[in-house]
Amino acid sequence: MKDYITVVGGGLAGCEAAYQIAKRGIKVKLYEMKPTKFSPAHSSENFAEIVCSNSFKSNLLTNACGLLKEELRRLDSLLIKIADETSVPAGQALAVDRDLFSEKVTNEIKNNPLIEVIHEEVTNISKMAEDGIVIIATGPLTSESLAMQIQELTGEDKLYFYDAAAPIISKDSINFDIAFYGDRYSQEKKKDETEEEWRKRQNLEQKDYINLPMNKEEYEKFCNELINAEVVTLHEFEKREIFEGCMPIEIMAKRGIDTLRFGPLKPVGFDDPRTAKRPYAVVQLRQDDKQAQLYNIVGFQTNLKFGEQKRVFSLIPGLENAEFVKYGVMHRNTYINSSILLDETYNLKKNKNIYFAGQITGVEGYVESISSGMVAALNAVNQFKIINKLQVENADIDLEKVIFSEFTIIGALAKYISTPNSKFQPMNANFGILPELEGKKIKDKKERYEKLAKRSGGNLIYEV
Repeated sequence: MKDYITVVGGGLAGCEAAYQIAKRGIKVKLYEMKPTKFSPAHSSENFAEIVCSNSFKSNLLTNACGLLKEELRRLDSLLIKIADETSVPAGQALAVDRDLFSEKVTNEIKNNPLIEVIHEEVTNISKMAEDGIVIIATGPLTSESLAMQIQELTGEDKLYFYDAAAPIISKDSINFDIAFYGDRYSQEKKKDETEEEWRKRQNLEQKDYINLPMNKEEYEKFCNELINAEVVTLHEFEKREIFEGCMPIEIMAKRGIDTLRFGPLKPVGFDDPRTAKRPYAVVQLRQDDKQAQLYNIVGFQTNLKFGEQKRVFSLIPGLENAEFVKYGVMHRNTYINSSILLDETYNLKKNKNIYFAGQITGVEGYVESISSGMVAALNAVNQFKIINKLQVENADIDLEKVIFSEFTIIGALAKYISTPNSKFQPMNANFGILPELEGKKIKDKKERYEKLAKRSGGNLIYEV
């Protein structure tokens, strides 16, 4: 067994993992291909390079990402500590001076006597893992050659390219005075049915979708705002890859006023329970989690700016007060099908010596990536100590795993990415992935989130 743990990737997850391992007295070999080779989106030679927004999102405990940061602070996260140290004014959010942040992370890593930095592209992960533990944290722009290795390693036909995803909203924020459950055609009133029989049948039918009916005026107003909304500017390499296989809803809308009514918003097969007549258009929401707390807007892959998504999509009847737990995105993001490949410690089920961390696992966001690096590192350390103590082969050991409670955001994210899901897609921190509170349902959102945050603190049992 090697006397060190290997970490591949010097991004947010990789740096956090390397620090946590070294902090516990174990040597680390950290591989980072920069500056020998850069991805299309990277330009700095420093570690933990922030290539998009400089915001780490809200610091409030009534915000899921704010709660996640607080959990990580309690666990002595290096990157959250440096983010706090390099913060710039951003109201209730934690935003950083991106250059200073990366510089400080780089200095901490390179000046740590237990971390050896190797600037080269990894070419053989399987060999590294033959007699040593490896954490793969290569990010959403993993190099082509390494992506091919990961594909072979996981036994998957392909890696996933997160090129188009629709927004996800909280069920609690949907207006059910307008919205109604039901599948296409099961909601249509049959010719021989009385209105009473039809309404009774709606309560017995399978309810896979939530439907939002629109009249002509509502539909045309929505389309007009959609067409004129501001979009995100993509990198050239993303434009080439993305638009070959999908179509943003705002582009579809520009092809003609009725395009969406004959596409994802077609009303065929539905009657509006309020009128018992077919609506002019229908937006469908599909369940996105087992608890039925989260729903995605079907067919709404989009490149609109986040603020524009909230403004425009809130015009849909029933979504006027919608809480967006995840906005639609369109960009290149290589990730593995973690829902069948990894366990709750980010350990590869097929090879106990290999862990994954960061956005390649399907967690999305800066803080979420740091969280995954933390969990992978703590478990890699446990495994390393047990193997070295017992001096036996890894396959014969029943490892003591560090699994965080699903009542914490750290644990809920780990559980989300490791739970079988045929429609698995990346997820960021949100209260919708936490189990519901016991007892009477709390309607006040702030009060509910405060109780979820308090419950999380009581369940973060792994202390530094």
